[in-house]
Amino acid sequence: MNNKIRVLVVDDSALVRKLLTRILDEDPGIEVVGNAPDPYVARDKIKALSPDVLTLDVEMPRMDGITFLRNLMRLRPMPVVMISSLTEQGADVTLEALEVGAVDFITKPALDVAHGLDEYARDIVAKVKMAARVPPGALARKARRLAAVTTEPGSPPPPPSRRLRTTDRVLAIGASTGGTEAIRAVLERLGPDCPGTVIAQHIPLAFSASFAARLDRMCPLSVKQADDGDPIIPGHAYVAPGDSHLMVVRDGARYRCKLSQEAPVNRHRPSVDVLFDSVARNVGPNAIGVILTGMGADGARGLKSMRDNGAPTVAQDASTSVVWGMPGEAVKMDAASHVLPLADIPTRLLELARV
Repeated sequence: MNNKIRVLVVDDSALVRKLLTRILDEDPGIEVVGNAPDPYVARDKIKALSPDVLTLDVEMPRMDGITFLRNLMRLRPMPVVMISSLTEQGADVTLEALEVGAVDFITKPALDVAHGLDEYARDIVAKVKMAARVPPGALARKARRLAAVTTEPGSPPPPPSRRLRTTDRVLAIGASTGGTEAIRAVLERLGPDCPGTVIAQHIPLAFSASFAARLDRMCPLSVKQADDGDPIIPGHAYVAPGDSHLMVVRDGARYRCKLSQEAPVNRHRPSVDVLFDSVARNVGPNAIGVILTGMGADGARGLKSMRDNGAPTVAQDASTSVVWGMPGEAVKMDAASHVLPLADIPTRLLELARV
């Protein structure tokens, strides 16, 4: 009879547990069925209460959140939203949690809750509701599928000598929920002479530099957080800072990154639509657009603009997306010339770069 989303809150701070419980319980579609101060108590309560979604603190005593998450995904996969601190260490651990199998994350709420609580409440309620829609079986498959992207037989990236010039090409990628791992899976299979790549991922400023550094360590191309004026050159990728729109502008015979503090678009800054619109205007048919997993519709209209301006466009398919929101909206408006599983996207991008 009760169709509410059942949530277990796991956090070592009693104040944070109380605040998250109050926020989530105020939504008529959510019920907090329990809370736990550490993973050992959480393990017992998961067995007793069978929650639909877990909110999990990144940093906890007795057992860290990553170790607990790895065990959870191996033994009882379920949707998890990580609660992360706004620190460099918190960013690194959160990105690892997304790799392990967490659906999404949100920063830890400030305990002086008078400022910004309404927006924070909207965000965490939306993320919990979105996480509840992810089938647990898909979470177990996600880790296996992402690991297989780099090891699938028969589909290695072409050797550098077979790739054609990429100096005029710009690859634009947009993503949101699930995107940190999807972007990694794509970039890992693009070689050091791939087109200059610009990336808009919905992520806080405190996390975007760590995200770029993580990609740089794991991928063959050079990845950095974009600075205003950076030249866009082959073999390099530029991640939008978490509080700035990233745009591509032409500077004579080359392209450069332009950062903007203009108002959020689709409630996001960086916005994928802003990036894609700039690429459509300034790069036209020499661009390639990619929209990956994400909640909402940001980027769908911009991808359509890119396609209308002659660029090939790719959307991740529903079966491999954590959330088929952004790519699904793009497909609905005929913005994608190719709809592909995540594992097939890198090879197709290299093919399109040769055209």
